[in-house]
Amino acid sequence: MKFLVADDHELFLRGLELVLSGKYPRAKILTAGNYLELYDIIEKESDFDVILTDLAMPGDIWNNAIAKIHNKLSDTPIIILSAIFDEEIVQKTIEIGVSGYLSKTSSHQEILDALDVVISGGAYFSKDLLQGQHIDKNSTTDKLLLKLIEDHPQEFTTKHLTPRQKDVLEAVASGKSNKQIAYELGLTEGTVKLHLTAIFKILGVYNRMGAVLEATRLGLIYKKQQV
Repeated sequence: MKFLVADDHELFLRGLELVLSGKYPRAKILTAGNYLELYDIIEKESDFDVILTDLAMPGDIWNNAIAKIHNKLSDTPIIILSAIFDEEIVQKTIEIGVSGYLSKTSSHQEILDALDVVISGGAYFSKDLLQGQHIDKNSTTDKLLLKLIEDHPQEFTTKHLTPRQKDVLEAVASGKSNKQIAYELGLTEGTVKLHLTAIFKILGVYNRMGAVLEATRLGLIYKKQQV
């Protein structure tokens, strides 16, 4: 796994590192203390599984920054971790294309739950936004959230693969070994194994053949040849 984490508060940034490394001990975690550092990283590296970032950081205006990150790494899900819950700001981030929005007061478990959902290809918004008792049906942002759930329920309830997971599984469907997949996708064999473990969990299967058959049945990939 590979994460990019950005926050201008050193203590919070290191705390997030600990949370991530606790669940993903072999993950590569890159950190940035402002938007300029974040931009420098994404100019040099890509293939992140998730980007977790604060909104209010030095180096750029938040809406320009999130749009720039999304445009640069369009296949990489972005989770916002912020103390800001302004209606217009939340709405704008959704429109830009973020995959999640969490409060900085979220528990470690909720952050990990959000990661599980987003890595699986879904969208996760803070319980404060999604729990029924907090939704105001007259609020523009809440209408947008409700519409998101209504129009795309699969992002919250069904099996979904990230673009990178699809790449790995399509290579498996073509009969390629982990070593070949790693070489072709520019990954390590260990990373390929981690992706396959996540794929098996998402699809509820126990082996490569089962994953290919289930993903093909769901229309998530198109099997090229028998493994």
